Amino acid sequence: MAEFRCRRCGNCCRWPGHVHVTDREVDAIAAMLGMSPEDFIEKYTRLTEDRRGLSLIENELGHCIFLENTEPATCRIDENKPQQCRDFPARWNFPGWEKECAGGGEM
Repeated sequence: MAEFRCRRCGNCCRWPGHVHVTDREVDAIAAMLGMSPEDFIEKYTRLTEDRRGLSLIENELGHCIFLENTEPATCRIDENKPQQCRDFPARWNFPGWEKECAGGGEM
């Protein structure tokens, strides 16, 4: 994959689906937000359908709970965002992502 440059459109954060978080990520995000891991889990995660892990919850629009609807889009937990988020689009993406992502045409 050619070099990808994120333009902070936020469309990857609006796409439906799980955003998996590991125990280590839960600890880091909770600490950043000034809360206990237990409180973070209760407030911001849900059990995945296969019951094998945790996923961040969505807001009322179905977007990631940590997406700030600004121009450009920002992530409230950017410095500690999950690896899944960091890996987009090189390690995961969705069908047609290039059309949805402002940086998709720069591949």
